[in-house]
Amino acid sequence: MSGRPDLGRADLVSMLAELTAKPVDRVPDRIGSMELAWLVHLVEQRYDRRLELSDDQLAGIRTVDDALAVFRSSLTAPADG
Repeated sequence: MSGRPDLGRADLVSMLAELTAKPVDRVPDRIGSMELAWLVHLVEQRYDRRLELSDDQLAGIRTVDDALAVFRSSLTAPADG
């Protein structure tokens, strides 16, 4: 994938709303490990690409905005293969 992916903050919040069964406007900004695993899974499905995230990248994700930055970076990195 070249360029910037079309993944936006609203996409991640919507994914979290689905997981938590909360309205989008009630989804907290902070995310835990379960929510992060859910987001990684759904982003990988959406883009049909495995996100190769380091332990440091994962540990640095505490908010929706953190996740968005890391996912976008991973999605714009050249794919192996």
